[in-house]
Order: sequence, then C-alpha cells, then structure tokens
Amino acid sequence: MGFPKGFMIGAATAAHQVEGNNIHSDYWAQEQMPHSSFTEPSGIACDHYHRYEEDIALMAQAGLNTYRFSLEWARIEPEEGRFDEAEIEHYRNVIRCCRMHGIEPVVTLMHFTSPVWLIRKGGWEAESTVEDFRRYAGYVADKLGHELRTVCTINEANMGLQLAAIARRFRLMAEQAARNAGQAEGSVQVGMNFRKMMENMKFAAMENAEVFGMPEPQIFVSSRTEQGDRLVMRAHQAAREAIRAVAPHIRVGLTLSLHDLQALPGGEAFADKAWDEEFRHYLPWIEGDDFLGVQNYTRTQYGPQGQMPCPEGAELTQMDYEFYPEALEHVIRRVREDFRGDLIVTENGVATSDDSRRVEFIRRALEGVERCLEDGIPVRGYCYWSLMDNFEWQKGYAMTFGLMAVDRETLERTPRESLRFLGGFARG
Repeated sequence: MGFPKGFMIGAATAAHQVEGNNIHSDYWAQEQMPHSSFTEPSGIACDHYHRYEEDIALMAQAGLNTYRFSLEWARIEPEEGRFDEAEIEHYRNVIRCCRMHGIEPVVTLMHFTSPVWLIRKGGWEAESTVEDFRRYAGYVADKLGHELRTVCTINEANMGLQLAAIARRFRLMAEQAARNAGQAEGSVQVGMNFRKMMENMKFAAMENAEVFGMPEPQIFVSSRTEQGDRLVMRAHQAAREAIRAVAPHIRVGLTLSLHDLQALPGGEAFADKAWDEEFRHYLPWIEGDDFLGVQNYTRTQYGPQGQMPCPEGAELTQMDYEFYPEALEHVIRRVREDFRGDLIVTENGVATSDDSRRVEFIRRALEGVERCLEDGIPVRGYCYWSLMDNFEWQKGYAMTFGLMAVDRETLERTPRESLRFLGGFARG
C-alpha cells in the first residue's frame, strides 16, 4: 500500500551522541573520570554541532522528510537559571536548516544527558527537578515554539526502571560465569557496560563525590526508585503544561523504551508483569499527551522461570540484542490496546557492520508498520536510529547503527545503501 501523504519517514540522533564537546553535561563529567565506565570519551563525537548543514542535506538528498534530534539542556542552561542565547540561536538554525530542505524537525528536550548543576542538586530523584525541567521547557517553547510542531519532552522516560531491573539481574548473573555479562547487557536497549561498572564501583564513588558532591549521582540513566519514576512523569507533565502555555499548537508527548515481550508456555505472568512495569503503569501520566513515541529494537521472551536468553542460534546484533525487526509491529499493536492517541516510531534500528542486514531490518520493520496502518492504527511516522554511526554511550564508537558511516579520523560522512533504501519509502 505504501505510506500515506504526510507520513514522517526519517532518522534520529541525540545531541550528546553526535554534537561533540558537551562540556556542561553529566555524561561529559563521567567520561573524564579516571575509573570511568565508558570505554572511551565522547570528545568531538561526530561534530554534528558544526556539520549539521551537511548532515541534513544528505538526509534530504536521500529522500527523508523528518529529522528527530535533541536539544542539549546543558548547553542551553549551563548554570542554574542562566540561559545561553547563543545556543538557542544555534538550535533555531538547525530547525530552519531542516525546513529549508523540506525536512520536518521533531525535537526532544531531554535525551538522557542533564546539566551537571542539576545532578549536584540530587538529579532525577530530587523534587526540585520537576520545576527545573518546567522552566527549561517553557524557555525553549517561548524561544523556539513558533518554529516547531512536534516535541518529545523526555526520551525513554521508563529507562530508569529498566536499568534497575537489569542491574538486579546482572548482580545475580555476575555471581555465575563471566560469560553471562554480554547476555545481561543485551537485554536493555541502551549501551551499558555493567561488568566494568561493577569493577569500578569503589573508585567511581570517590570520583563521583568529587564532581557531583555525592558518591551515587542520580543521572537520568541511573537505577530509578519508584518515587523517582513518578518524579520523571511529573516533570514530563510540568513540561507539557509549560509548552502548551506559550505554544498551544505544538503536539507534545514523550518516548518509551518498549520490548516485544513474548510469553512462552508458563511465562505468561512474568511477561504481563514486565509489560505493566515497562508500559501500562505510565498510562495515567500520558493520557493527556498528543502522541506517544514508540522505541523498540528487539524482543524479550519469558518462560516458567522468568526471562529467557536469546533463542539458540539466533542472529545477534553488535549490542547483543536478537535481530528481530518483527518486534516493532508487535509492540505497536500491543500499545494500541491501551493507548488511543497517535503513535510515532521515534527509534527503531540495528547495530551491525553488515549494511545489507540493516536494509533487511528496515524492510521488515516497515512492512510491519504498513500492516498496522492497514488496520487503522494511527501511526504517524517512523524514525530510524540512527542517522549516523555515533557515540553509543558507555560502549563508545564501536556500535554502528548509522545510515551513514563516520570516519573516526576525518569525520567524513559516507551514506550507506540503507539511507537510500529508507529514503525510498518517503519518496513513494
């Protein structure tokens, strides 16, 4: 059937992973620590901060019509209450560059990284963060609101609970053989080095205390308490109110990291409990949103004893996920059972050195999206993760998700066949 007119086909990035030199953020601070859990620092990243015009032009040439990217809070508000007008102007230029090339900008206000000053106040477990995020969101909406139509407040608002669960599982698995470490890391949809984190715990506590004033800083990607989980959703609602107060035309939502949770015989209760934690318990907080950003990469299976390892012989990605593009359709359909608003696939992708597998992943994922549309499910767009090979958090630059390769020495961009292939869906 193809995609309807106005359907968004694009790619996604996050500021810290591509811009470079994000010196006021919590991640930058952690990367510089002597006993960092990061395999390497982000450094210049892809220098997208200075090369965004080239990158957006390459997207447009391939036929993409949407670019989802994040604004960096730590750039815009490097000190509490002090906003940097030059940085807002930078992002205004990025938005206008998108428009000039016929690309719809979809902006995320907070994609994992936070200003160091916020973390020093207690971060994502501190009551004050709700109002701090409201102020930041209101400022952005006031300055850029007339340039935007779609805003995601928080990326993967449920990530903290997922990390708390995986950290518990990892501690159990770490007591077994070290060979299980990859399997543990492969069950959460973000680049993490749990093994290195465990080894460095004692040193990290001292170094964190020096930088953040506390041994266990509550960054956004920390194991979250239930209270912290509610605080994140209150921050989202506060930001939504602030945006609508000054730019009521903007469609506001957040994004969630969602696995295709499959129950094998005897695993039904485990899978249902996991879906409640991952998705259903957020419904009261997002019912007033204009859309939900769906982010999916793989599936998780449950048996009578709980979570299962990847099936024997399954194709694994560089991230130790199972290569399973069908997961996206399953997740969209499951979300639709409870959430009646519009859906946008804000992330879906694969880390692989073989671009033919990336093309196959995109083909099968989009066939699933088409079937959802045929059944009347209001999916409004699809953004592949990621536009270019970038800094995959603690795992550094070894994970290649990109529709474009980036030479780590010269930073030269090389569009892959997958970029042209994805653009073909937008061209019709």
